[in-house]
Amino acid sequence: MSLKSFPSQLESLRPWLTLLAVFWLLASLGLGWLVNSLLFIFGLLLLAPVIAFFGFRWWLQRNLVVDQCPVCRYEFTGLNNSQLQCPNCSEQLLVQNRHFRRFTPDGTIDVTAVEVTTKSLED
Repeated sequence: MSLKSFPSQLESLRPWLTLLAVFWLLASLGLGWLVNSLLFIFGLLLLAPVIAFFGFRWWLQRNLVVDQCPVCRYEFTGLNNSQLQCPNCSEQLLVQNRHFRRFTPDGTIDVTAVEVTTKSLED
């Protein structure tokens, strides 16, 4: 390294040296809290998207339900504790306890048919 190339190397470091000098000056004047708060805000801006991404993934794993329609057995996805419509048969469904259930308005009794053989009736 020669002394003639030394000034050109300082030119590339000038912005960083200026920033370091400003921080040192603020800290020596008793404004270290300003430097610390700027560093805290910068760190928060870097960490917030990462935390939001992993938080959204955790929420999605807890609330995304993959189940079959109780009417046509078509498998699809819905959000837990919501009301939706089957894309295959257009049946109104509720998502409760990680399963799809038929939507029945208040006062309606939902009945499931049971097949009974004729032999058991005659006995």
